[in-house]
Amino acid sequence: MTPSSLDELIEALRCLPGVGPKSAQRMAYHLLQRDQRGAGRLARALSHALEVLRHCERCNTFTESEICERCANPRRDASLLCIVEMPADLAMIEQTQSYNGLYYVLMGRLSPLDGVGPRELKLDKLIARANDPAVAEVILATNFTNEGEATAHTIATLLSARGVKVSRLSRGVPVGGELEHTDTGTIAQALVERRSV
Repeated sequence: MTPSSLDELIEALRCLPGVGPKSAQRMAYHLLQRDQRGAGRLARALSHALEVLRHCERCNTFTESEICERCANPRRDASLLCIVEMPADLAMIEQTQSYNGLYYVLMGRLSPLDGVGPRELKLDKLIARANDPAVAEVILATNFTNEGEATAHTIATLLSARGVKVSRLSRGVPVGGELEHTDTGTIAQALVERRSV
């Protein structure tokens, strides 16, 4: 019979994306049997991150302070605001070194089947951020999935109605692709060839 604490660990590991019961079980056994130091480090790092991380008041990404370093950097171009789904997407765009504007991270995408609508994404906060007089253009850099396209369309409609200039990443990013898994050259080209919506 499996000890309840082991069952609880296995079930907790299943919250990770793409981890099913067998993978969670393998991870749990590995951490407990082969890498207890790594397990302790993982537990401490996760606990610490949960204590200190919060959302940036301006761009909504994770930070340890009220405003993240990127938003506080006066050398960033405040006239450009790039909308991405997740912090991993922001990181991929930053790796291209072809964009020096600011960001807004949605922390998800519209997905009615999963119960994620405009309220859950806090699109009202995004609209307020995009209405900042310093913002001259909003670049929609959501993924080219069905949900990402629906999210981009909804945001474009809301912002265009308010007179905000909106553009979308070029189709250099493959349809059905996600920024996190796209090479930096493709993302850089997509940024350069963005189009108005």
